Amino acid sequence: MLSQRSPLFLCFLVLSMEFSKSKGESLVEKGPLQVETSLGENEEQGCRVCKWRKQSKDFRLENIKALILSKLRLKEPPNITLEVVNQLLPKAPPLQQILDQHEFQGDSFQHNAFLEEDEYHATTETVISMAQETDPVVRLDGNPHCCYFNFSPKIMFTKVVKAQLWVYLRPVQHTSTVYLQILRLKPITEEGSKHIRIRSLKIDLHSRTGHWQSIDFKHVLQNWFKQPYSNWGIEINAFDPSGNDLAVTSLGPGAEGLHPFMELRVMENNKRSKRSLGLDCDEHSTETRCCRYPLTVDFEAFGWDWIIAPKRYKANYCSGQCEYMFMQKYPHTHLVRQANPQGSAGPCCTPTKMSPINMLYFNDKQQIIYGKIPGMVVDRCGCS
Repeated sequence: MLSQRSPLFLCFLVLSMEFSKSKGESLVEKGPLQVETSLGENEEQGCRVCKWRKQSKDFRLENIKALILSKLRLKEPPNITLEVVNQLLPKAPPLQQILDQHEFQGDSFQHNAFLEEDEYHATTETVISMAQETDPVVRLDGNPHCCYFNFSPKIMFTKVVKAQLWVYLRPVQHTSTVYLQILRLKPITEEGSKHIRIRSLKIDLHSRTGHWQSIDFKHVLQNWFKQPYSNWGIEINAFDPSGNDLAVTSLGPGAEGLHPFMELRVMENNKRSKRSLGLDCDEHSTETRCCRYPLTVDFEAFGWDWIIAPKRYKANYCSGQCEYMFMQKYPHTHLVRQANPQGSAGPCCTPTKMSPINMLYFNDKQQIIYGKIPGMVVDRCGCS
């Protein structure tokens, strides 16, 4: 019969029951038995809080794993070991600049109020594409083997604001003038090779330890993105006065970390979010209400070597109860819960504000990506 009553009747019924209950309690004097029972309930309550907190923490860790893969559009973690990372990771200035700039704590934007227009998927900021072997159709007598750059459709439809080709030049014993040239590769025809020179630079080398040379490649890249079929790769040469090629283009052993690569930077848009209030607690807190607790995620403990940086970050999690104190803020939810406790879970302790982390990682194509993953740090918790 109760379930057939109108919602308005249920609301008034709940209010009258709460009023009668509180009024009756005020007229009854508590005895020793009631005090003892109350203490036992407090101990049991504390035990429940510990269990809730542990469950919330464990769930948060598993959820973070799934979130990262989902936000990066990966079906599973890339199969990249630490040994592979050491072989592929370029020993080049751009990577070190990124690491130095953000110190890679992962939550460097934690105290800002940024939210992405796409508030779920990761926003790419920097892409580093490693040189790959060229297609056999562009080779004459087996050469050149380098360099082809592959780009995903997502990157090709993104607005590129900067693109640089990085080439490592071998050390010279004396100051030398080096002539660097870049040829655009095309399939070999019966008439022979028709590779087209697209860039030519004159470089004065003074380094005895090798030198990373960057070349503006934005215009070439824009043409490739407009006409993907024209991208067959490039050939890179850097000849000194004696005719020695100083450009490291070999993709074989002995050149680890010195391969040519393309550095792309793309534009992103941010918008502000509003701040809200919430409780902060530590692991030793006896607080039972909804609260934010510290949680550090360690990617090395996950066995995720494909994440270059950060190796760990402060994720935080929410845990606690949402009871009568939230009645004024969520009156409708509270009344429904009290009228039908088995049919409604009521307000839950969940994140009310989250912020992104910066991440440098290998994707499933062994490309190095530097981007921002939204919604990975819990800044505040509340009942909703």
